[in-house]
Amino acid sequence: MTEAEVDKTEVLFKALSADDPEATEIESLCMECMENGMTRLLLTKIPYYKEVVIMSFACEHCGVRNNELQSGGKIDDQGVEITVTCEKPADLNRQVVKSDYTCIKVPELEFEIPSQSQKGEVTTIEGVLDRSIRGLEQDQTLRRIQDPEGAKQIDEFVVKLKDLKTKKFTMILEDISGNCFVENPNAPAADTGATLKRFTRTAEQDEILGIYSEQASPSLMDRDPSDVLQDLQSEILQFNTNCPECNAPCMTNMKVTSVPHFKDVVIMATNCDACGHRTNEVKSGGGIEPTGVKIEVSVKELFDLKRDVLKSDTCDVEVPELQLEVGPHALGGRFSTVEGLLVAMKEQLLAHWGDSVTAATSIKYDEFLGKMNMALEAKLPITLILDDPAGNSYVQSLDDENDANLKVTRYERTHEQNEDLGLNHIKTENYQEES
Repeated sequence: MTEAEVDKTEVLFKALSADDPEATEIESLCMECMENGMTRLLLTKIPYYKEVVIMSFACEHCGVRNNELQSGGKIDDQGVEITVTCEKPADLNRQVVKSDYTCIKVPELEFEIPSQSQKGEVTTIEGVLDRSIRGLEQDQTLRRIQDPEGAKQIDEFVVKLKDLKTKKFTMILEDISGNCFVENPNAPAADTGATLKRFTRTAEQDEILGIYSEQASPSLMDRDPSDVLQDLQSEILQFNTNCPECNAPCMTNMKVTSVPHFKDVVIMATNCDACGHRTNEVKSGGGIEPTGVKIEVSVKELFDLKRDVLKSDTCDVEVPELQLEVGPHALGGRFSTVEGLLVAMKEQLLAHWGDSVTAATSIKYDEFLGKMNMALEAKLPITLILDDPAGNSYVQSLDDENDANLKVTRYERTHEQNEDLGLNHIKTENYQEES
């Protein structure tokens, strides 16, 4: 097998396995004793998150050890803010993935760990508190001699940090790169103790990440928009991307097409020769609608599963009967059917199933998948709810005059939803059912 063939078939980021960690060892200089230590690199995928590079250094001469985590995937299109409410000891065990750009706040103590002040790592909420306590206590011996008053204030604050473990408190993680994650202990059900909010970065934040805007192509700007759209609809465009599964280089095909009774959409399909992963994504070709849309579909019979569904990448999906909530970025934009959307959610859960799942979580998953299979066979009536603030989602009506199982509601977006979509104008929420 040639080197090119090896590169084509080898998957860079593999699921973490206790049997075959595949860590790469590199001899490197210890900055404490100036002797050579050992750095271990592990390229892996974290369930429900993305690809990461875990680095661990150890020096056998002076005993220095440290670890660091860096994202192995692309920078997300938006930043993320995760708010976690810790009420019981078990909440302290939530796994946390933080990047170099994660800013952590505890409002109850007016405590903040600024962005880029710490390296990225995989830890827990308790681990974040413990690291902060160690950092504050590190130079206390010398500080008590040089600045007794300052040392006293730090001692008092450290006591408050330690007391947090026995009290209810809120931790906010804000990451402009979008590479931040907090474990959901109730998976696959919705996380009742945490909220996730996406936000559009400012130009200054883009520059911090090394992202700079490019000027639009003059050749396109000088042409009539209708001519450009006609050209796009008549051909398939190809461009280089990285596989979302293994991060290997691959090609993405893009085509503009028209959905009957809706609007023009952009369909993108990616096929990876390295790992065989296939994906398709749909984006609206008509911009953001003046109002948001909430679509409720009652799925009672097999024919209800065959409805066409266009889910945009700003649309939340909910199935109350399964206690299932899926954020807009989990599935991205899709053009499928009700059945296809449910199958995609099921496959995504199964793809992230790992050998580290506890017995209690395994029971939850088995119960959930049992109900999901019943819903896919129309043996369990469910309601599929699509809530899209951008108004770019659509479900096919089986009866143009009176579809009793389909309810469409248009509503005015809230100020927060406008901010999430990058809009500057402000509107108040006002639901109105369509006739």
